[in-house]
Amino acid sequence: MDDCRDILRGFNPAWFTATMGTGITGVLFYGFPYESAAIHYISMGIALFNVLLFVVLSALLTVRTVIYRDFHRIMLHPQASMPLGAIPMGLCTIINSLISMLKPYHPPWIPTLVLVLWCIDVVLSLLSCLSVPFLLTSHQKQSLKTMNATWILPVVPPVVAAASGALVASIHSGWTANTIVLVSYVMWAMGVGIAMMLMTIYLLRLALYKLPAKEAIVSAFIPLGPLGQSSYGIQQLGIEARRLFPETLAKVPGIGEFMYCFGFATGLLIWSLGLWWLAHAIYSVLCTRKRSHVPFNLGWWAFIFPVGTFTSATGSLYAMSGYDFFRVLDAILIAGILALWIYVMAQTVWYAWSGALFAPVAVAAPKSRHSHQTLSDAPNSKEEEEDPAHLV
Repeated sequence: MDDCRDILRGFNPAWFTATMGTGITGVLFYGFPYESAAIHYISMGIALFNVLLFVVLSALLTVRTVIYRDFHRIMLHPQASMPLGAIPMGLCTIINSLISMLKPYHPPWIPTLVLVLWCIDVVLSLLSCLSVPFLLTSHQKQSLKTMNATWILPVVPPVVAAASGALVASIHSGWTANTIVLVSYVMWAMGVGIAMMLMTIYLLRLALYKLPAKEAIVSAFIPLGPLGQSSYGIQQLGIEARRLFPETLAKVPGIGEFMYCFGFATGLLIWSLGLWWLAHAIYSVLCTRKRSHVPFNLGWWAFIFPVGTFTSATGSLYAMSGYDFFRVLDAILIAGILALWIYVMAQTVWYAWSGALFAPVAVAAPKSRHSHQTLSDAPNSKEEEEDPAHLV
């Protein structure tokens, strides 16, 4: 019983990054540019495992919240609150899996199910995007020196939901699909705008205080997430806009074709910026690894989803342009992500079994303008204060 309570006490929302990585691996592998029946079956197995993983993690988070009743402290904590955005993003991978893998079989219940799940995801995404940044600016004690790329996590869910919205709209028609697309455009602009602002601040932090600690160096990949997903999302929304807008927005001549062209051009430009961040993240990890060993923690899942979104954008560029360069690069990236997912999942299972990943996290609200920090609430060391890697 004590072991179970230790697991519950040490459980935190950062675990949902595993569902993000697992889900996008299944979706990408299913869409491998060189098709194979075996690949489809393996992908479906990964997707099913992701659904079970999401259900288990959701149950653990619910039970933990009921028993310890400290969710408000998680929200006020400067690091523990950041991974909350992983919950709606993990749900999006399930929605995408249902659409891409079951759409060929035309089950009559899929359109309704994914629409309901997507609406839930939109609400969760907005809660993450609005509440966590508000608490960051009003209650939490933060500084530029202690800033981490995890600041971006709470604002990415609307971008992910927007991309999923394009897929949900693809199996609907008329004003239902039109409404989904319009809402998705709003979500896309909201998430991308804030993410770009935070990425600028993060680049300034890197210039002034250099690379993060080795425990958090994998977070260098996080900025790639909103870039890859926004590139993929705006392309998919453009495809749906060209299909829907000529009929539903007939009062705006040419809007469908314009949004299609805008989606491809914008997607290509954002993908190019993502290419820079990918190179920078790889260099950052290799540079840190050369100096010292990089210990494993849940933050390693930051390898999977951000690179996965970039891969999705790459595959979409191939589908829209027909250039074989994107097809080959897409295949290489998918193979790399699958190998990386197997390694990170194996490491996660090993360290979770040993209990190392369930070390209790101090989630007492730190000192801010609205709270008083006691000695027992304070971080144990300077590294713990500055490094949120044990959380994400």
